[in-house]
Amino acid sequence: MPKSRNETYVGLDADLFGGMTPTGTVVRDAQVFGIIPETETCVGWTYIRIEDLYDRVSKAWAPFGHLVSRLPDDLRQRHERIFGEAIARAKENGWAPDLGDND
Repeated sequence: MPKSRNETYVGLDADLFGGMTPTGTVVRDAQVFGIIPETETCVGWTYIRIEDLYDRVSKAWAPFGHLVSRLPDDLRQRHERIFGEAIARAKENGWAPDLGDND
C-alpha cells in the first residue's frame, strides 16, 4: 500500500504482473461493472481516487453477494473475459497464483 494518500497508482500495465494485486482487482472489477471503461488502467490516479473506486465497486458487487457465480450472464461473461485475459498475461510474465507477495 502507498506511503502517502497522495501517492499515485502505477496503473494495471506497470503494476505487479499486470495488476495481480488487490488494487488491480478493484480496477478490473470496475471495468467489469462499467464504472470505468475497459481501456482505463488508472495510471496516475491518487489512492484517494482508487479508494473511491473501491467503494463504488463494492456497492456494485453487493447485490450479488460479491460472488461471480451470482452475476447475470452478461456480467459473468465479461468478468471471465477480463480476468481470464489478465491471468493469461500474468502467467506469461512469470506470475504463479500460488505464490504470495513474499515468495
